[in-house]
Amino acid sequence: MITLTRLNGKTFTLNAIYIEQIEAFPDTTITLTNGKKFVVRESVEDVVVLVKNFYKHISIIGLPRDLEGLEDEK
Repeated sequence: MITLTRLNGKTFTLNAIYIEQIEAFPDTTITLTNGKKFVVRESVEDVVVLVKNFYKHISIIGLPRDLEGLEDEK
């Protein structure tokens, strides 16, 4: 899950697995796989970093940073 900020300043948590695309119109708009859209204060680049970190945390891409190097010790 990633925490984002709506344009009105309220934060919410989004399951990043359901993100289909992220665009700037110029506000950052996130479209989910079900077609629902969210407009957020964070930049496209910031959202991409949050998503990548989430994927790493749940081990979809690479190992979590705190576990890197431990694989070699096994």
